[in-house]
Amino acid sequence: MRLIYRILLLTVFGTAMLLQSCGINSNLMFKQAKGTAVNSDSIPLTPMEAYRISPDDKISFTLATNNGAQIIEGISGVSDEGLKNTTSTEYIVRSNGEVEVPVLGHVKIAGLTVEECEDKMIELFKKEYQDPFVQVKITNQRVIVFPGNGSDATVVQLTNTNTTLMEALALAGGITDRGKANTVKLMRRVGGVRKIYIIDLSTIDGLRYVDMIVQANDYIYVEPTPEIAKEIAEDVVPIVSILSGAVIIFTAINLLK
Repeated sequence: MRLIYRILLLTVFGTAMLLQSCGINSNLMFKQAKGTAVNSDSIPLTPMEAYRISPDDKISFTLATNNGAQIIEGISGVSDEGLKNTTSTEYIVRSNGEVEVPVLGHVKIAGLTVEECEDKMIELFKKEYQDPFVQVKITNQRVIVFPGNGSDATVVQLTNTNTTLMEALALAGGITDRGKANTVKLMRRVGGVRKIYIIDLSTIDGLRYVDMIVQANDYIYVEPTPEIAKEIAEDVVPIVSILSGAVIIFTAINLLK
């Protein structure tokens, strides 16, 4: 009978260990297969192509006549008349790629760079204003930074179009104690496909990457150090307590026989 109890306990304990081990470090993302070659020389320090406006983007724009002379005159105090300023209002790019602009109505701008969008709006505004000057700004550009805890993430707004990798990490609070500075993964959409660049910031050689320009919708993922011992302890201790109680009960039963 005792042998049966022992076998039963070992079976239950082993099964529990296997089931619990499946959940260890399950929050880690974007794991890389061992032996995968990484070509760091291909990492672009500046975006290979200008950002193109996408559905759900938000834009604002400034419109002035006379090739923007009123803007300069307003700044210098000479005159502030004739300036049409709409920078305080945001316009959302709809799912069909169009944005509704005052006077112009629906304008398709998805797929255009900021410069191309400005040129298109200038041509359209020429029908209503003399020598229009247009400045367009995308107001919801951001990158998502995972600083190395495995599950925590920060959305960093790109108020500066030349935000660097180091600035983005700093705005997210820096690399955490658990983060691996030698495995920083930058994921960028290029030609409709996400490319992954692995950057090593753990040595002085990583200085050549800290000034690389991040781009809207980039993902920056600092790989966390696995906490195997801690998670095993957290998962197994409750089960061990239950099994210990079961052993005590089985032992008491045997003693009473």
